[in-house]
Amino acid sequence: MGERKVLNKYIPPDFDPSKLPRVQKPKIDQIKVRMMLPMSIRCKTCGNYIYKGTKFNSRKENVMGETYLGIQIFRFYFKCTTCSSEITMKTDPQNSDYVVESGATRNFEPSRAEDDLVETKKRKREAEEMGDVMKGLENKALDSKREMEIDAGLSEMKSMKSRREGVSFDAMLGALKSREEEKKKLEEEEDEALIKSIFCKPKNEDCVKRIHDDDVKWQHVSLTKKEKENPGGKGVPGDANKFVFKSSTVGSSFRLVAEAKKMKKKLTS
Repeated sequence: MGERKVLNKYIPPDFDPSKLPRVQKPKIDQIKVRMMLPMSIRCKTCGNYIYKGTKFNSRKENVMGETYLGIQIFRFYFKCTTCSSEITMKTDPQNSDYVVESGATRNFEPSRAEDDLVETKKRKREAEEMGDVMKGLENKALDSKREMEIDAGLSEMKSMKSRREGVSFDAMLGALKSREEEKKKLEEEEDEALIKSIFCKPKNEDCVKRIHDDDVKWQHVSLTKKEKENPGGKGVPGDANKFVFKSSTVGSSFRLVAEAKKMKKKLTS
């Protein structure tokens, strides 16, 4: 198998290497690089949007005469994915970003705008403090005040969290249950007051007493027992049947409440 691999080339005896043409390399050497687009751009030729993370083959070269603190700046050439027009961009080590030079425009990025605003404020503050010592002291005092306010807010949030952790689930259920019971009690008292206000006599201010169904049944049973023990005697009142009939016409508490509410609506309307 070794004879199949050509390891040596034949050199004729009349070979003269000085006669070979020299290859002239360009002054700016370009290298082919496979990379991803670091930002979203729009092509100026066809209007196509090329989004961040799109893979493409590019040519990289050094930008002659442009450096930042000794860091070399690079330029990249690549083509649009739709119209194949050439787009160029270069690195921006000062802002840790890239700059589109030609062939496209960069899309608006809110996060980048916020970063630029923060950076401009920082530079403006540094320029103000450069020649004015009092301005620097004022800025430091404002920073310390802001930090104290933030610490106070954090401590308040921690105290609120600790208070909420102290409340258990059973305690919450008990509080809700007691609140519902109080609400029902208040409703019953309001119903009682409404019934008294409607069924009270205006002159003597004597109220018609409510008789519950259980009391009516007990009275009826007691009266029937007395009649059996002493039928037609003196111990049985003569108007017992009438009393039972009147007490049964009073009805339950629900009927009284309903009638009272109806009468109140009629009076208000």
